[in-house]
Formats: sequence, structure tokens, C-alpha cells
Amino acid sequence: MTQQVSTAVQRARALAPQAQPRIAVVLGSGWGGLTAHIQGAVRIPYAELDGFPQATVQGHSGELWLGRIGAREVAVMSGRKHGYENGDVTGMKLPLQTLQTLGCNVLVQTNAAGSLQPHMPPGSLMAMSDHLNLPQRSPLVGEGGPERFVDMMNAYDSGLRATAHEVAARTGVTLHEGVYAWTFGPQFETPAEIRMFQRLGADAVGMSTVPETILARRAGMRVLALSLLTNMGAGLSDESLSHAHTLSQAKAANTVASRLLADVIEAIET
Repeated sequence: MTQQVSTAVQRARALAPQAQPRIAVVLGSGWGGLTAHIQGAVRIPYAELDGFPQATVQGHSGELWLGRIGAREVAVMSGRKHGYENGDVTGMKLPLQTLQTLGCNVLVQTNAAGSLQPHMPPGSLMAMSDHLNLPQRSPLVGEGGPERFVDMMNAYDSGLRATAHEVAARTGVTLHEGVYAWTFGPQFETPAEIRMFQRLGADAVGMSTVPETILARRAGMRVLALSLLTNMGAGLSDESLSHAHTLSQAKAANTVASRLLADVIEAIET
């Protein structure tokens, strides 16, 4: 454990001495409504946790919430660090190490993404079954020892995905499943790139999540990732893509997405 991680852990424990989180959650655009489902929450601004990212993206508030969703103790990150903000893909390493040290052994990730499939229109939800690391960037570069050679065969835990599908079916929510293509951004993709991603087997595209999954798997955490599809990929519809459009579409689907996420978290066995 680095000194920075130790300091962040000590600060979190001082502010929330009763917290014993087992499930870590990273909230992307459109998923912020989950915080309404957290009971007994202690909210810690990232600025109070040494090494946590400072929010630079609209729609990411920059707070750590420690509390409960049902019987599950959670540590919820409202906002993440993206590689496109400064070119560094290791920005979530310290926060995830901190949450693991606090006791989390499951990571639930969420994001807003573009759909590459006509049967998944804007407003759809998708469980990530796998990913394409298109930039071929890794947050493990520079690490030593054999542990850096992380097995990504079951990057998105099949048992957690099954739980998510069972909860969705029980609550009447349609939850698709597919492969997520990670692009570096911050610009949106071209129509030619979207056609290429389709041919590579991608079902959705976005600018986050993959570095965190690599870090979590390196730490031995089980990962579940859910995408809120806010638009069709470039060239697949007549809509103009912008961050404002993404936030608008995410806001429209926020209630359903966040309710499903809360129900899934309650059903996870840790």
C-alpha cells in the first residue's frame, strides 16, 4: 500500500468510522440517481481524499458516498477520471486501491455509451460481456512482477451478469448484453470508425470503464459493468453528437437506470 492510499483510507475511516463497504460503484453520466437510494450516507468530496480525481467533466460531481443500499454496504464514486482529461490512464488506480483496502471485493461500473446496434436504441441498457481496448493503453504499464500479466478472460464476471439479468427480468426492465469498444476521446467517432467497430464485433462505444476494469482485475475484484445507451454511433442516425446531447439523453433515462442499478446491487452476493 502506498502512502497516498494509506492517507486516503485513514481519512475515509475518520469521516465514516462505521463504514464497511463490500461493493464499490463508479457512477457515469446518467447514473447519478443511484445516490437517492443510498441510506445513512456519508459524503466525502474528492478534494478531501489525497489522490482522488478532481471533477472536470459536467455530470460528474466528484464525491465518495459511503452508506448502504438495502443490506449491502457500498462505496459509491460519483465521478471518475477519464484518460482524455490529461492523457493518463492511471487516474483511477489510487481510488480503486483505496476502495479495495476499505473492504470492497466487487466493482460495479456504469457509463454512458453510443449504440452500434439498431435493436438497442437510445435509452436502452446494456450489460458489458467483454470489451475492445482500441487504444491499447493499460494502467498497468510500469508495474513490475508477474502480477501485471492479468488474465482478462472473465473480465466481466459471468455470475454478476447473470444476477443483473435476473433482476432486470424480475422488475420488467429490458437489459441487453454486448461488447463495449473503448475509444480514447474526447472527440466523438467518425462514421468510418463506427463501421470498423461494428466489423470488429462491438455493440457499443464509449470513452471510459476499460482502464478501471483492468485495475480491478489486477486487484482481484469481480467486475460488473452497465452501459446506458444515449445515442446511436456516428452515421447510424441523423442526430448531431455532443456532450450536451449525451447528458440530455442520460437524464431522460436516469430514473429507470438508477432503480435497476440499486436493485442489482441489493442482489449481489459478496
